[in-house]
Amino acid sequence: MRSYMVVGNQTLTSPELATAIGDLMAGGPTELHVVVPATPAQKGFTWDENEAIAVARERLDEFLQRLKAMGLKATGEVGSRDPIEAVQDALRSHPVDEVILSTLPSGISRWLGQDVPTRLRGSVAVPVTVVTAAREVVKSS
Repeated sequence: MRSYMVVGNQTLTSPELATAIGDLMAGGPTELHVVVPATPAQKGFTWDENEAIAVARERLDEFLQRLKAMGLKATGEVGSRDPIEAVQDALRSHPVDEVILSTLPSGISRWLGQDVPTRLRGSVAVPVTVVTAAREVVKSS
């Protein structure tokens, strides 16, 4: 069974990530470990860590329910606000064959602006695939 780590936050509901996960499933038995960095929502010059963790937990729980409904074996955790640190922490207890990094589109993605894909590839011993949403993902109510 192949194991993957999906790292994302706002893009967990993107069609591009859904397609990538479908492709993984088509390749045979698949298990996922999802890491949602507690990325702060900027409010001027401040942010609330507890709020960032709560939002990340909600996104994680909703995404895990969706994955399990698709028949996938999936676990997850809320990670550090730094996506690279979050992945490194998660890999200590959940080794995987590959990391799937899901980002917002160029221009609005902080992770792409900080070159997280390149930095992540240099900091882990497994392949890293980047899935970029075609547009900003808006949570439906």
